[in-house]
Amino acid sequence: MATLKKYDIEGKEIGEVSIDDKNLKKVKNPQMIKDYLVALRNNARQWSANTKGRKEVNRTGAKPHRQKGLGRARQGSFAAPQYKGGGIVFGPKPKFDQKVKVNKKERKAAIRSLMVEKISQNSACVLKFLDDKVDKTKKVAKFFETLKLIDKRVLVLGKLESFKNLKRCMRNIPKKSLVDIAALNGYDLALSSNLIIIDSAFDDINSILTKSEKK
Repeated sequence: MATLKKYDIEGKEIGEVSIDDKNLKKVKNPQMIKDYLVALRNNARQWSANTKGRKEVNRTGAKPHRQKGLGRARQGSFAAPQYKGGGIVFGPKPKFDQKVKVNKKERKAAIRSLMVEKISQNSACVLKFLDDKVDKTKKVAKFFETLKLIDKRVLVLGKLESFKNLKRCMRNIPKKSLVDIAALNGYDLALSSNLIIIDSAFDDINSILTKSEKK
């Protein structure tokens, strides 16, 4: 039976929370996790980069100079790429329908595996938290300092509709992010070095682990 330490907002350890060992089995397919993360980053791209080619730039139709008699290479148009303001050779164009489909079972398995990794490395803990008792960024920053996480990239998981004050207080603390448990993705987990689970969302974490195990 694995355990996670439980803290209050003052940074004091107040107990432990247990997780069944059968929910902490890693997915034995690192390539699947990599493919999932690459797909997430590709799907986040706008694919809107656009350059004009030789036929699209608005330049005069006159030749730069006469063709013979000057001892220079012949030139046909100021729209040629070697001239300033000319067209771009093989430049990027907008791409459409570039979204990479991610299988639901693979997504759940990847998220579960990344979460299990954080728990197995003792990089996760539980926070007992009441939103109405926190109204200062200083107090939240003190919590991270007490846990020696002030310089680390930390992901806090909770239900955002219940933690409006916490979201506001964390806004100006660098490398810290508060993510709704319903919108969790593998990239957030992979990017963070530590995971903090708000106690009210712990059942959802257990549900993610258990459901992923059944798939």
